[in-house]
Amino acid sequence: MSVLMEFAIFPTDKGGSVSEYVSKVIDMVRNSGYTYKLTAMGTIVETDELHQALSIIEQAYHILEPYSQRIYSTVKFDIRKNTQNRIEGKIASIESKIGKTNH
Repeated sequence: MSVLMEFAIFPTDKGGSVSEYVSKVIDMVRNSGYTYKLTAMGTIVETDELHQALSIIEQAYHILEPYSQRIYSTVKFDIRKNTQNRIEGKIASIESKIGKTNH
């Protein structure tokens, strides 16, 4: 199974720039051992099971909770059985049709 999860999570009460707080979450993702891709609008993580992806969200919340009275998050899932390595595979599939992209 492959669980692709795209998420963004941040405190809403810390002004216009929240990179100080978001970087703490990204550091956790980086050290999780899962394949991930940071984008300007969120982070994509690939896990083997849904509970692993949900655990990342829970850990992210616990990282931010001491710093904020309000935390906002968006989460999307693409869950597919009998496959893996889809972060790169999905990009490669498009590039095989149109050529190199700017990822």
